[in-house]
Amino acid sequence: MEDISGLREKKTAAGQLKNICTAILAHVDAGKTTLSEALLCESGMIRRAGRVDKKDAFLDNHALERARGITIFSKQAVIKTPDGTAITLLDTPGHVDFSAEMERTLTVPDYAILVISGADGVQAHTKTLWRLLARYRIPVFLFINKMDQEGTDRVRLMQEFKSTLDGNCVDFSDTASDAFSESVAVCDEQALERYLERGVTERREIVRLIRERKLFPCYFGSALKLVGVDSFLEGFLTYTEIPAYPETFGARIFKIARDASGVRLTYLKITGGSLKVRQVLRGRGRNGAGDEWEEKVNQIRVYSGEKYETEEEVPAGCICAVTGLTRTYPGEGLGAEAEAESPVLEPVLTYRVILPEGMEAAVALPKLRQLEEEEPQLRIVWNEERGEILAQLMGEVQLQILQSLARERFQMEVGFDSGSIV
Repeated sequence: MEDISGLREKKTAAGQLKNICTAILAHVDAGKTTLSEALLCESGMIRRAGRVDKKDAFLDNHALERARGITIFSKQAVIKTPDGTAITLLDTPGHVDFSAEMERTLTVPDYAILVISGADGVQAHTKTLWRLLARYRIPVFLFINKMDQEGTDRVRLMQEFKSTLDGNCVDFSDTASDAFSESVAVCDEQALERYLERGVTERREIVRLIRERKLFPCYFGSALKLVGVDSFLEGFLTYTEIPAYPETFGARIFKIARDASGVRLTYLKITGGSLKVRQVLRGRGRNGAGDEWEEKVNQIRVYSGEKYETEEEVPAGCICAVTGLTRTYPGEGLGAEAEAESPVLEPVLTYRVILPEGMEAAVALPKLRQLEEEEPQLRIVWNEERGEILAQLMGEVQLQILQSLARERFQMEVGFDSGSIV
């Protein structure tokens, strides 16, 4: 891999490392988690790439994920580049039942990696992901996986991407060729003028086009066999840039969770200034409802898989989890950061919750509310007239996961009726 240390400044004015955040998305079974493992392995962050089928993936570390072989909860891992930049990789669920978990993650990345199976091409959920990436205005790199399988055709796939996703999808397999420079230049009028003058498309032009979503690089390989992964990582480092952040503090919350000890974690991205331990944060309340709050940060954790490091201060661009906040919610903006737009994906099914014999709704409801707080695609509704608890969610797989979480977290066996459309 080429030395890219000259392409970026390593430090901020305060002397802190810079950070870049990317989400990795895919239709289920496209090999998204396998690519995440391969990237971590190729960058030296883990010694051996884990496998979903062997239940030893670095990021799919929850017992339910390993039992089912799918990603259920978004996770993060940190990749350190040769120039000292930290890339935070956000691995998101691919199953449609957990697409709301994926969508809330899209409020924080600087770039996205969309994984497509070369054997299957563009699928219905792939188009949904593409529309969401457009809505959140996220620059996209494509990794076309499983190209070692029989019947895959790079030329046919590129034609499909151009016709179903965007005409500015460009094959980055040979970036030294004249054909590549021309393919990039025609994506933008200004770039074309410069190409006609100079006969080449410069790197900074490519970086700009990707950032402005006028160019979508396509890389091909096999994550399982580590084919094309090093070229993709090199290309990603070469053609991305670290955003400029304001000095005024801001943060965007995208996830609420609890650790193994039950400690409440608020996951956020610093979008301006920096965050320090014991700093007092203030919230404006959901939708400006007037329920303002003021609480102190007790601990700052930077996770990579199951493990984390505690920090006294984290700079803009960093993804971290903090303790001490009790009233935060996904999508909330802190400091100079505004609240996120309402999500596109909403629950589609309603089920009546059947409680264990002898358990009162008043006892079960707070426990289910805790799960609701952590699961964006779950809504718990109390029907006071009927004295019933209703659960609104995305599908039957999520329903099974909800049952498992209630059993695991609260030793509470809940059932559900046959359900209906919301």
